[in-house]
Amino acid sequence: MPLPATFRAFSNPHYRLWVSAAFISNIGTWLQRTAQDWLVISDLTSQNAAAVGVVVFLQFIPQILLLPVTGWAADRIDRRKLLLLTQLAMAGLAFILGSIVLLDVVQLWHVYACALGLGIVSAFDAPARHAFVSDVVAEKDVPNAVSLNSMSFHSARLIGPAIAGVLIAVWGTGWVFMLNVITFAPLLFALFWLGRQTLLGLNETRTNSGKAGFLAGFRYINQRREIIVLLCTVALITSVVMNFPVYLSAMTVHVFQGHAGQYGMLISMMAIGSILGALVTASRAQPTFGFLVCLPFAVALSALLLALAPSFMLFAVCMTLLGLSTQLLTISTFTFIQLSTTKAFRGRVMAIALATMMGSTALGAPLVGWVADEFGARWSIGLGCLSAIFALLIGTLYWRVVYQPKRLSQDQ
Repeated sequence: MPLPATFRAFSNPHYRLWVSAAFISNIGTWLQRTAQDWLVISDLTSQNAAAVGVVVFLQFIPQILLLPVTGWAADRIDRRKLLLLTQLAMAGLAFILGSIVLLDVVQLWHVYACALGLGIVSAFDAPARHAFVSDVVAEKDVPNAVSLNSMSFHSARLIGPAIAGVLIAVWGTGWVFMLNVITFAPLLFALFWLGRQTLLGLNETRTNSGKAGFLAGFRYINQRREIIVLLCTVALITSVVMNFPVYLSAMTVHVFQGHAGQYGMLISMMAIGSILGALVTASRAQPTFGFLVCLPFAVALSALLLALAPSFMLFAVCMTLLGLSTQLLTISTFTFIQLSTTKAFRGRVMAIALATMMGSTALGAPLVGWVADEFGARWSIGLGCLSAIFALLIGTLYWRVVYQPKRLSQDQ
């Protein structure tokens, strides 16, 4: 039977295998992220949100520093083999962190070191993983596959933190890290099984991408000013709003005097909104530029409601709205960029896009943590509202002054 249009990429058996394995791995990722944040703010510091901000900074800053290498690697190296190496390295780092916690010798600098190591590996993994989708599915199914990938990731975010909150209370953070190690097994199996003969367009991509270095990705983007504007708006929003581990941990311990279970619940509530956003984008065709420049308004409104929410339950509900709006923005932007880029440059362009998002998150994390410690967690969320408003002004100005007149002249 034909699948509904929202799930049409699942008709590809290789994609079904990939998404199923990635879903289990993503649950493990959110188990580790939740345990790591709680370990820092609850056990290793005196409820210091700035320390969580440093962890986020170290985990995401390699996306910027290693950009010249990671984008080239995603286009030039066999992506399947590259992902095998990165997944093995991530599992090893999770095992190291879990071991030192279980041995009761963990210190804050250990978490910092593991976060930096994970950031370095993720800098290679993320662009290769995003570009790998176009190796598994046909080009016409890429927008749907990207949205379903994101839905899988955020479905795991719905489950992972909730499980982590319970397991931290029962087992402690060390065993949660060890459980994450096990969740890498299905994805490693899938990558072994997906041989080169099952992948679409891989040889063509590698051959064409070898003709130019990593700077070609920047030159390619420079010729498409719409992509530059979108990356600027995403950077402004992700630098503050996407630092939810920082302000959610601060809200949990300082404002609501909560525990690990409540922290996990807030992340899960945000995941519910993210899943809804992924479903919306999966059911749509390629997003338009006009639609994209309006989305920061939804993010700003959601952040404002979140900052003003008087009770824990209302705050949790507003997290769903924030997850919905941010997911619509990020998936739609990445889909627009990926489909606007020729396949030979897709790895490098996606590396730049991911570095923009992750790098801005890294740079904003210490600021968000400092604002939360000095002025209160609600003010750190309010800062996200202001950044989204600024992003809305930039996108709208470009759309009215440059984009619309250019389209009108082309139509004439």
